[in-house]
Amino acid sequence: MDVKIFNAINRISGRFAPLDLLMILISNKARYVFLFTLAAMWLAKGPARRTAKKAAFASLLALVLNRIIKLFYFKPRPFVRSKVGILIPSKRDSTFPSKHTVLVFAASVVIRSGNRFIGRVLCWLSALTGFSRIWAGHHYPSDIIGSALIGSAVGWITDRCFKMDSSEEKEEFKKM
Repeated sequence: MDVKIFNAINRISGRFAPLDLLMILISNKARYVFLFTLAAMWLAKGPARRTAKKAAFASLLALVLNRIIKLFYFKPRPFVRSKVGILIPSKRDSTFPSKHTVLVFAASVVIRSGNRFIGRVLCWLSALTGFSRIWAGHHYPSDIIGSALIGSAVGWITDRCFKMDSSEEKEEFKKM
């Protein structure tokens, strides 16, 4: 089923140049939207800065987890297994997990807890990033779904851990 869904999406790619260019743009450049958002939040004061710190930490943690998984698990990319169309060049490393997808979901989940509007926009951009990786011929749908779950879990756990720390600080402050 994974291969069938991939093939259905991949057959469409390469047929409509404007859509292909959009998918390539999202696949290659969406991370810069996240970096810009984090930088703007980091420069702000108060809760936005704390959220940016949490999102940056979650992204770093997601990157480390991504590399650990790739050390122990290898799944060939779609274009390695069979002849499929790819829109942009790619490494021949493991297709699971998708680094792009893990990173953007980890950051967007944390940002969503701090700012619902920006977080929702970034969650949709995260989903588009994952889809664009399938469209470009680099990942199977299961890789993207798994990567989105891993990134979301890392973001959620990071957010919860930082919330516990801040609530403990508030309790200590009240005691003083």
